[in-house]
Order: sequence, then C-alpha cells, then structure tokens
Amino acid sequence: MAGVWTEPVVEIRGADVVRGQAHLLRAVDWTVRPDERWVLLGPNGAGKTTLLQLAGAQLHPTRGEVEILGETLGAVDVFELRTRIGLTSAALAQRIDPGERVGDVVVSAGYAVVGRWRERYGVHDLTRAALLMQQWGVARMAHRPFGTLSEGERKRTQIARALMTDPELLLLDEPGAGLDLGGREDLVTRLSDLARDENAPAQVLVTHHVEEIPPGYTHALLLRGGEVVGSGPVDDVLTGPLLSEAFGLPLDVQRDNGRFSARRTT
Repeated sequence: MAGVWTEPVVEIRGADVVRGQAHLLRAVDWTVRPDERWVLLGPNGAGKTTLLQLAGAQLHPTRGEVEILGETLGAVDVFELRTRIGLTSAALAQRIDPGERVGDVVVSAGYAVVGRWRERYGVHDLTRAALLMQQWGVARMAHRPFGTLSEGERKRTQIARALMTDPELLLLDEPGAGLDLGGREDLVTRLSDLARDENAPAQVLVTHHVEEIPPGYTHALLLRGGEVVGSGPVDDVLTGPLLSEAFGLPLDVQRDNGRFSARRTT
C-alpha cells in the first residue's frame, strides 16, 4: 500500500550503465523517499529514460548498486518487484492493442498483463478501476477502443492503469509528449493534485520541458551525457545556471504560481 513504506523507495549508488562503448549513465547517486515527487530533466540522450528503467527494475546497472523498495537488483525476483511499481511509457503504450477497451486496459494491470484474456476480476478490482477512470477523466470512455482515444485520453488511461495496483512508486516517462496545449494543461493539473495527495505513492516524472512540471513536485534531478548536473529540492536545482549547464545554452528561468518557464537569454 502507498504510504506504508518508510525507507527510501529508490536508492542508487555509483550506478553506471554501459552499452558497447557508450556510457548511458556514469556514477549516478540518487535517493527517492516516499513523500517526494521528483522530476528528471535533461536534453535528448541525457540518460533520463535509462535512469527511470533502473528505478522501475526494468534494467540492471553495469556497475554500482540499485535498491528499489528495499530490494537489491540482482538479488530479487524483478517480476514480483515490478508489481509494486506503477509505470507509464511510450513502450508500454505500443503494447496495448488499439481494439482493447479502455476499462480492460485499466483493470488488467491487476494481473500485470496488457489486455484482458480469461482473468476473473472481483468487485474490488472493478470498483477500483471505475474510480481511477473517473479520477483521470476517462470513465465515460470505458467501453471505447483504446485506439479511438485522443493522445491526452490515452495518457490519462495509462496513468489510471499504473495506479491500479496501488503502487508504492509511480514512474511517468514523458506523459506530456505529443499533447496539445489543452491536453498538457489538463494533465499538469491532474498530476499536481496527485502530487499533493499525502496517500499517493512517491512519484518520478521524466520531461524535457520545465513548463510540464506540476506544482507540488518537490525535487529535481538534471542529467547531461549520463552524468548528474544537479539534484535536490526544485528551488535549488531548477535555476538558470544549472539548467544552462544541463542543456548547453544560456537560459533564464522564471517561476509563477508554482509553474516554471525557461527562455534562452540574449
């Protein structure tokens, strides 16, 4: 149950991820606690998705140690561990059959499968799925095929699915990608509400854009070239100098009513 775990939900020490001659991550240290909401920022190829895969027990480090929910990767059944983690990503979305009904996309997370087959779901599962679909604004689409949804509706369906098992850690890989302005703002508002919910799990959001950071997110980690540029509370990390270093150009950062924006300086 979210809120039960009191130790760090993610603890990464000296992690390298190497593929061939490429260092995807280099000497990364990172700790996420249950009441924290983190955003991972950096340019394309910075290592954000790779780091999220470590946190989601989808990938093992080449060197270093990764502990997720008290379990050490390499000494735990990752299939069992993954049931305690909610994840949304483009890769997962591609696995969903366009003809699958939205309600089945959500409820089937209870069996850690994509798509409904011959599983039997009890009243508790069906009720929880219905409540999550209502919370994320897709309840009226429960019987519609997933492939007929707008991009924003698909993203919200995936988040409802990720929360279905009441995870202790929620990982969101670029949930704002491909959304129009209205879809982005609706998603940011909903994620902000979730971030401020004391009973919600620890959250990690990957994005390229500071404008997509929901108010209520507490911490930020900046990556460039697989290395950490800055890590800590958002007010200390999301600054002009550190974002300029991460993205390789001079940036001015503003914050208004909890929302960030960044522009290149002249």
